[in-house]
Amino acid sequence: QVQVVASGGGLVQPGGSLRLSCVASGTVSGHFAADWHRDTPAKEREQVAMMDSGGYVSLASSVQGRFIMSRDSAKNTVYLQMNDLKPEDTGLYYCCWSDIKYGASQWGQGTQVTVSS
Repeated sequence: QVQVVASGGGLVQPGGSLRLSCVASGTVSGHFAADWHRDTPAKEREQVAMMDSGGYVSLASSVQGRFIMSRDSAKNTVYLQMNDLKPEDTGLYYCCWSDIKYGASQWGQGTQVTVSS
């Protein structure tokens, strides 16, 4: 069983930055893919970033040029660096972790991001 914990959300002013973290523990092989999704007032469960098992990242057009997804495989952790945040980025951000070796996926709890002046 994989446990996934997302953290790093908070309140930030427009133009500010936050870094979200997603840590997997339990039955993890170190060979994984991961996604970040968000629920906003405008859109439910939008995928904003995806990283495949090779580390290739794909970003939604709404966040390209502002968000960066990275990983630390040794720590079973992925990050979402969010820069130049806008009020429309406000929402609940979720991480989904997929272990390639064990064929299991697990959603973490959401972490709230609020962008407001």
